[in-house]
Amino acid sequence: MPGLIGKKIGMTSIYSVEGKATPCTLIEVGPCVVTQVKTEEKDGYKAVQLGFGDKKEKSTPNAMSGHFKKAKTTPKRKLVEFDGFEDAKLGDEIKVDIFEAGSYVHVIGTSKGKGFQGVVKRHGFGGVGQATHGQHNRLRAPGSIGAASYPARVFKGMRMAGQMGNVRVMQENLEVLKVLTDKNILVVKGSIPGAKGSFVIIEK
Repeated sequence: MPGLIGKKIGMTSIYSVEGKATPCTLIEVGPCVVTQVKTEEKDGYKAVQLGFGDKKEKSTPNAMSGHFKKAKTTPKRKLVEFDGFEDAKLGDEIKVDIFEAGSYVHVIGTSKGKGFQGVVKRHGFGGVGQATHGQHNRLRAPGSIGAASYPARVFKGMRMAGQMGNVRVMQENLEVLKVLTDKNILVVKGSIPGAKGSFVIIEK
């Protein structure tokens, strides 16, 4: 699907004429530069590679520097491939105006990392037993995780404590409330994954 790369700015609210507040997220979208055009003959599939976010020249490997010079652009921090840009050429700029207010988009990002968490926070467990009658430090325990005799192992997928967050998340069917073309800003309804300043992918 066609789309663009953006950066999460943060959340705010938009008020309607009736005074109803709608929570929304501001995303800085593009302009994205076409850094590579992939074809069936050469690469086996059709796609357009877009770059977003300037990067320092000295921190860019020589091979990638040549890659960006072919597109006559500066080194980019984020590269993503998209379909649907049939007429795009190397070095073209694609801006936020490919989206329109009232349409719907999917937003892909990396959720905030929350470190190692227990089962109550990670999976919503209720805890074990009561607080009295000899219980000691068992309120947030996971309880039994399997029998000792058979199968004498823990099944895959057992909900246990562990790393929480810091995974790729797609938020689907978010309504586009406004498109600010002069500032390259997309306003979508609701929240999107990731921290402020993190890169996100917006797909039609």
